[in-house]
Amino acid sequence: MAAKVRSKFVCQNCGSSYPQWLGQCTQCKEWNTLVEEVVDRVEEKRGTPASVKGRHPVPVAIEAIPAQDGPRIALSDGEFARVLGGGLVPGSITLLGGEPGIGKSTLLLQTALRNPHLKTLYVSGEESEHQVKMRAERLGNSSSEWRVASGESGGRAHAPDSPLATLPSNCYVLTETNTQNIFKHIDALQPGLVVIDSVQTLHTAVLDASPGSVGQVRECTAELMRFAKTTGIPMVLIGHITKDGFIAGPKVLEHMVDCVLQFEGDRDHAYRLLRPLKNRFGSTNELGIYEMQGSGLAEVEDPSQVLLGRREERPSGVVVAATMEGMRPLLIEVQALVSSAVYGTPQRSSTGFDLRRLNMLLAVMEKRCGFRLGQKDVFLNLAGGFRVEEPAIDLAVVCAVLSSNADIAVPMDSCFAGEVGLTGEIRPVTRTEQRIAEAAKLGFARIFVPKGTKGIAPVKGIEVVQVGQVSEVLSHLFG
Repeated sequence: MAAKVRSKFVCQNCGSSYPQWLGQCTQCKEWNTLVEEVVDRVEEKRGTPASVKGRHPVPVAIEAIPAQDGPRIALSDGEFARVLGGGLVPGSITLLGGEPGIGKSTLLLQTALRNPHLKTLYVSGEESEHQVKMRAERLGNSSSEWRVASGESGGRAHAPDSPLATLPSNCYVLTETNTQNIFKHIDALQPGLVVIDSVQTLHTAVLDASPGSVGQVRECTAELMRFAKTTGIPMVLIGHITKDGFIAGPKVLEHMVDCVLQFEGDRDHAYRLLRPLKNRFGSTNELGIYEMQGSGLAEVEDPSQVLLGRREERPSGVVVAATMEGMRPLLIEVQALVSSAVYGTPQRSSTGFDLRRLNMLLAVMEKRCGFRLGQKDVFLNLAGGFRVEEPAIDLAVVCAVLSSNADIAVPMDSCFAGEVGLTGEIRPVTRTEQRIAEAAKLGFARIFVPKGTKGIAPVKGIEVVQVGQVSEVLSHLFG
């Protein structure tokens, strides 16, 4: 007698399951998100890889567990390695998300191509083998040099006419979406790294549901996790994101993996940011900065120098802010334009800065400092396409707006770091010493910081001005 087919209804928004169909999910309150999934628990369909079969975990005393002394896998990409915490950890699973066309596949493909010491299996469920090779040739032929890991070549660079100028033989491409077949190829190839592009295209025989559904994403990720932990092969998964900017699929997907990286940036600008949202093996305060070029993604080792550019003189409304992106100090140019409202209702526009916070700062300037900005159009922009949410940029925004309003330029050798409160006071910020050191390195003569900041050691070549109120800053700048 044939076994009865079991089915359940799974919410495609939150992953909750129900024995019967409902119009509204009772957990997330979304309508028409329940989809029927047929569940077949036949064990043979799981297709457990040969390398995993026969291994049954047993309880082990915690003091008897041997220490993990194995080194991380070195990468030639310094930005990627720093965000991961120093390199790839054997057996780890990393989830990389980002907007379509932001450069996720480019980042991982060039990582596979530029690490000849690391045999990589690139599993593509969205592109054919020829499409992947065309992108690989573009990354290789347009690049002026191939970089390899310092441990393999002593840090030497290879010119395009060297053997590494052609496509390396360490990268293997597989166009497959069935997880059981992928495991068989991994067992046969024994790579040092597996890239899945993308996890939403995978499907497993355990569930009779379409690829990309909540059940398929959850089950496929669980199989990949068990395989990686058992074999010690690190995996990097590319994940799609929703229109709200969150990684598509159930929230449990982010809990299952070891690292969650967000690749973001403005497609109209060349710079891309790689942020760790979760990292079990390192800090989540790191940041990787890339520049999109014809040869792929190039590392930006000194972003402050690139963002500030070279300007002989600075017009009114332009101020430099000393901010922090994770653990990395960054100097960003803040541009403001204040003009009389033409159509009666003043406009407020902000690019890269929270518009609600800009309105709050404008209210502080009008109420506490006496500037009449209620009938003025105010436009704010952060150069380079960066988006900053740190409150330490408040003081620079205030100075830029007032500089444009009075049409008086702020001295080029000054930069600012401080949070502005509702009473007009300037509140302390974190890591002031790193901000001062970065400003001194770039040749600034003065930096304005909040009064009462403790532990500031004198830095040669830069004057540290401590201010407690916005009015004090204005007296220093405009007299």
